Amino acid sequence: MFTGLVQALGTVRSVTPVGTGRSLWIECPFTDLSVGESVACDGVCLTVERAEVGESSAQGRGSERGAFQVTAGEETLRRTRMSDFAPGSRVHLERALLPTDRLGGHFVTGHVDGIGTLLRVDRREGFTEIEVEVPASMIRFFVKKGSVTLDGVSLTVNEVGAQSLTVGIIPHTDEVTKFGGVVVGDTVNVEIDVLARYVGRYFDTREA
Repeated sequence: MFTGLVQALGTVRSVTPVGTGRSLWIECPFTDLSVGESVACDGVCLTVERAEVGESSAQGRGSERGAFQVTAGEETLRRTRMSDFAPGSRVHLERALLPTDRLGGHFVTGHVDGIGTLLRVDRREGFTEIEVEVPASMIRFFVKKGSVTLDGVSLTVNEVGAQSLTVGIIPHTDEVTKFGGVVVGDTVNVEIDVLARYVGRYFDTREA
C-alpha cells in the first residue's frame, strides 16, 4: 500500500528480457532497501529482488547511491507503461506505507488499471493543468474532486469529461516529479481510487 507521494526519482540502469517479462535495475537514493519489500515504480507495485549500495559518480566521491532489481511480468507489461522503460528512463519511486506514516495523498495499491494519454498541458504562472484521456471503461470511476493516481502521483480530479479527466499540478509537484517536463501525447499509468473500484463492483453485481 502506498499514498501517492513520490519520494524520489530513480533512473533505469538496465532492462533484460526474462521469459515473457523483463528484469530491471533501477538506481535510486535509497541505500537501505531490503529484499522482498515493495516499491512503487511509476505507480506499479514491484518487489525488490536484489539491492545494492555503491558510490555515486554524480554526487562525487564518498556519496552513496542505491540500486535495486525488480521483475515486471507479462500482465504488468501489457497493462502499464513499463514496456517503454529503457536505460536512462526516469521513474517515480515510493516505498511502501508504514502504519505510522502520515497519509498525505490517498490509498494507492500500486495495481495500475490502464494507460492514459495527455491531451492538453497548460502551464500558467508555475501551475500546470493536464487533461488525460483514459480508456472508456474507466471513466465512470472518476468524479470531480475525487482522487486519481498518475504515474504513482496522487492527484485531485478537477473535471471529468466524456473520456478524459483534468488535474492540476502545483509548482512543488512540478519540481519533484517528471510532470514538469511532460508534453501532449505522453502516456501515464492510471490507477482508479480503490474505493471507487469497490463501489463500481458492488453496483455491477446488483445490476447483474
